[in-house]
Amino acid sequence: MEKEKVRLGVHDIPKWNEWIILSLQHLFAMFGATILVPILTGLSPAVALVSSGLGTIAYLIITKGQVPAYLGSSFAFIMPIIAAMTIGGPEGVMIGTFTAGIVYGVASIIIKGVGVQWLMNLLPPVVVGPIIMVIGLGLSGNAIEMAMNFDGDSGEYTQPMLHLSVALLTLLITIVAAVFFRGFLKLIPIFIGVVGGYIIAAIAGLVDFTSVVEAPWFRIPDFVIPFVTFTPNWNWGIVALMTPIALVTLAEHLGDTAVLSKVVGKNFWKKPGLHRTIMGDGVATMIASFVGGPPNTTYGENVGVVAITKVFSVFVIGGAASLAIIFGFVGKVEALIASIPGPVLGGVSILLYGIIASSGMRMLIDNQIDFGINRNLIIPSVILVTGIGGAFINLGSVEISGMALATFFGIILNAILPGKEYGSGNGAMFASLDEAEDEKSKDTA
Repeated sequence: MEKEKVRLGVHDIPKWNEWIILSLQHLFAMFGATILVPILTGLSPAVALVSSGLGTIAYLIITKGQVPAYLGSSFAFIMPIIAAMTIGGPEGVMIGTFTAGIVYGVASIIIKGVGVQWLMNLLPPVVVGPIIMVIGLGLSGNAIEMAMNFDGDSGEYTQPMLHLSVALLTLLITIVAAVFFRGFLKLIPIFIGVVGGYIIAAIAGLVDFTSVVEAPWFRIPDFVIPFVTFTPNWNWGIVALMTPIALVTLAEHLGDTAVLSKVVGKNFWKKPGLHRTIMGDGVATMIASFVGGPPNTTYGENVGVVAITKVFSVFVIGGAASLAIIFGFVGKVEALIASIPGPVLGGVSILLYGIIASSGMRMLIDNQIDFGINRNLIIPSVILVTGIGGAFINLGSVEISGMALATFFGIILNAILPGKEYGSGNGAMFASLDEAEDEKSKDTA
């Protein structure tokens, strides 16, 4: 079947009127997910938008303007951020975010020197898949508490049936958008679900518009800047919570870059090179730590937009990043986001967290992991139970728990159990991208 022709190449500059529309598409695709992470974790959505835009621009510069990828808030860090917030507040989270960025930088340097095989050996699908499942399933309780309006102070649910009804209707709208909508709308089901749920919640009297009306149009976001708004206080407990998750997102980064390479028809693993794309991801995360945003990662939603529109221009991505920064300074936008009631967020989170868990399962299936082999049964079993069950260990003043501990156990078991060659299955997760170069001429013909 003949492929659709490329509308804009990687370095093509669109006409100004098309530029705005094409960039807005990417903004809408990332908006719902990027602001949802700070909402769920207690960080500032406005700061997350700004850090997302700044991080994406930094990524484009580091990758020499060759990779049309957008970076937004990472869902993998939701659990660690929530835990870190209870220990050190937003300031503590920034310490963990910074160290996660350092992990990317170190990985980038090693990959530049010795290649990427060591990372594939350290984190094969049999380890990464269950960890991703822990990310989603470990947050399931939070989704239900939001959906049914759990009051942490009283320990009771307030009007649970009313709030659950709104949550379920929000969930229904999101599912309909994901299954039945077509084209660009199919790429933003979370955004559509939040908007639809918000309208229902407003009709049910669960939305207070006072803050939106009173908010100014221009407002400087609540940045959390080291040595300006706070003095950094190193906390090894927070570092232990957040840093290991960077290993998981590194594996996700490889997958996202592979998919984008196939879509564009260029092998980004080779040029500009994985060391540059990973360094760009790490720098974006460190930028977030300097302003108060959550860790950043490449977004599959925006890869989908690139695939559908056949617009590969990095200038369009840069335009979306610039718009995200501008939106971060619009006070009414932040107030509108803050007014989203819990059951709306709970409704979309039921699906979102489930999709995250299912993505981990899909990784195991796609790579045809053989569970008839004991090591492939043992490693996921230990990861799932320790990650979801709340296991923790204390090492002096440092506590390693949840997903961080599960990651640690998974890496150790994969290293010491015999039969490592079975941990990657058919290797689909890290399949060769050489054929992408062959497709380039066909896509641009």
